[in-house]
Amino acid sequence: MKNILTFLSLISLVMYSCKSNESVGAKSINKVDQELENALLWEITGNGLTQSSYLFGTIHIIDSEDYFLPEGTLSAIDQSAEVFFEIDMTEMNDISKMMPLLQKAYMDDDLTLKDLLTEEDYGLVQAHFEKMNLPLFFFERIKPMFLTVFASGDINPGDIQSGKVKSYEMEFAKIAEESNKNIGGLETIDYQISIFDSIPYTAQAEMLIETIKSADLGDDQFMELVRLYKEQDVQALYEMMQDEDSIEEYEDVLLIQRNKNWIPIMSQRMASNKTFFAVGAGHLGGPMGVINLLKKAGYILTPVNPV
Repeated sequence: MKNILTFLSLISLVMYSCKSNESVGAKSINKVDQELENALLWEITGNGLTQSSYLFGTIHIIDSEDYFLPEGTLSAIDQSAEVFFEIDMTEMNDISKMMPLLQKAYMDDDLTLKDLLTEEDYGLVQAHFEKMNLPLFFFERIKPMFLTVFASGDINPGDIQSGKVKSYEMEFAKIAEESNKNIGGLETIDYQISIFDSIPYTAQAEMLIETIKSADLGDDQFMELVRLYKEQDVQALYEMMQDEDSIEEYEDVLLIQRNKNWIPIMSQRMASNKTFFAVGAGHLGGPMGVINLLKKAGYILTPVNPV
């Protein structure tokens, strides 16, 4: 079971790693975006709500020594009747649902990584994974975008099991379960995995090669990501994502459309119950981020104890 949780957490990390990019049509609310205060926890009021709800920006995987909770987070969860994540965390405990979904991590038509790469590039990937003590033959048919997470070196598969790293989602889900709170998701795991099918395998393979070639910079980039996260600088996190070049043309399906899909679901939940929403911090900032989309929908977003 822990291996399944690890794998699905890595899937979420891929989603969080995808950059956001400002579009011409979004410039009208850019000034609002630039004025976002440094805060991971936001109170949601207005637009006819009879009780407030909360929005929290997570980093899906973080070293245990860097894990922290901004002041007011536990209180916000305690006050809420339910906790919603990008996906329903309770589904991860259902092995009957997980195994069929894990099969979708494999490429169709018996394709393998060798079919997508030149001999030289395949040798590069093979050497990189051997250096990480991850024999490539175990991953030959896995979709290249999943492999990009392992190749980045930000996390190894056993780190969650060993306690070296933590997942905000898993920690929050544990708190919610212990309090008998309702737990839900803004989208399904099946949908998250299906998103990768929108990106051609060849493009995914190119991203994998780019990641390996820039591996020397990976640690520095991840350290910067964590630094900005600990400073709760939502806007800087958004801008950092903008600086990345990978899969820019797929930004809409990977980030923006997902943000838009969540708003009506969030509205429905908030109208019924005081809800604590926890989604990747990369989804909060930016012109088409969740904060600005909620504001456009008529809600008031107030940072809780900004830093």
